[in-house]
Amino acid sequence: MKRWLSVAVALAAAAFMLWQDGAFAAKPEAPAPAKAETKGDAKPEQKPAENSSGVTMQIDKTTIDNGGTITVTGTAPAGKPVFIEIYASEKVRASRFDADPDPKTGQRPYILYMTEEMPAYYKVIVPKDKKDVFEATKKEGRAWSVSKVLKETGADAVYSAPAKIKIDRYQATLMGSIIGSRGDLLAPMDDKENARRSMQLLKARFRSVGNIMSPDVEVNPDGSFKAVVKVREGLAPGKYTVVAAVDKGTKSAPATFENKIAFPNMYLSNAGTSLNVFWPALLAFAVTTFGVLMGAGGGFILNPLLVSIWPLPHTVVAGTVMPTVLFSQGSGIYNYSKIKFINWKLGITIGCAMLAGGFIGPKLTEMVTLDQYKFVFGWILIVLALLMAWQTTPGYLAKNKKEQAILKEFQKRAKEAAEAKKA
Repeated sequence: MKRWLSVAVALAAAAFMLWQDGAFAAKPEAPAPAKAETKGDAKPEQKPAENSSGVTMQIDKTTIDNGGTITVTGTAPAGKPVFIEIYASEKVRASRFDADPDPKTGQRPYILYMTEEMPAYYKVIVPKDKKDVFEATKKEGRAWSVSKVLKETGADAVYSAPAKIKIDRYQATLMGSIIGSRGDLLAPMDDKENARRSMQLLKARFRSVGNIMSPDVEVNPDGSFKAVVKVREGLAPGKYTVVAAVDKGTKSAPATFENKIAFPNMYLSNAGTSLNVFWPALLAFAVTTFGVLMGAGGGFILNPLLVSIWPLPHTVVAGTVMPTVLFSQGSGIYNYSKIKFINWKLGITIGCAMLAGGFIGPKLTEMVTLDQYKFVFGWILIVLALLMAWQTTPGYLAKNKKEQAILKEFQKRAKEAAEAKKA
């Protein structure tokens, strides 16, 4: 029964991850529902932010509570499109491993691009008449390009905040990957190349075009404009900057608002995400109960669920699950040792091998995308599920009577331990 239960869970988790990865069906993106405004959200309108360019801009409130709606209004030179950039002051890490063949040489560069200065939230709001371009980009799926959609909407002329971030480059090598190294640090890029690579990191970080762009600016013939911006829940707290522009040299002075969060919501700084901590805790309780039953900490179940349910980077999930599993493993080791069912010689031998894998693995996670991570993890779960299902067949059990004897001995010791507690 235990095996069939584990098979069902493993297959369900694998199917869910592969489905999200697009192996079975493409899941359409649904926009996050707008958070209803409360009386506490309303604030006096800011004074128009203006500079010598003639672009003025103001926002209707200075604080929101874990997301909300911001209305941006202003004026710009008549006849010109207006773009609005919004970005958070909080920074997060973003990385991308470039292993794509060079179009000219055909060689793979194997360069890791990494920054610690990516805004935890970035969005450029484009005119409503660019909606067709936006929708066409969404239909491209994973093949969409930040540089392409910015150019086709005209937003490349105002793309600013991410273009200035500091980006490090590492030349990866096979030997370096084996020993867990990022590679050799390369020379800094020029401003143009830095901006181009920042667009790739923007996609790697935010994944969906809907997360970095929306066609919501209504521009009137006289140059006045208005945009209702929906800031979703679960974002970084702190200051957000808003700038309206028609080109790189014609923009408004910045305006700011603050996004506030309160317990039980908690901000995960290395993930750039806020979430209600009670839900992951309840999930971990259920997963650990089953995981310890299978002789594990539950990480192999918790890992894909955290990646699939919440917008957390797979690198952060992999790193977070490792220490949290120690809690379930510690209690599991104690209880298994009480019924004398731990072979320490085998456990220590396997543990030494796992030390090496634990050193290499964290570096390799930086070099794979979320889609690759889900795909590989999903197939691993499928293989494990099929292996465990095969081990329940009558033919296998007949050839492995020793395993049945071990199982009976385990059940006997567990029963004796339970009776000893009652006595």
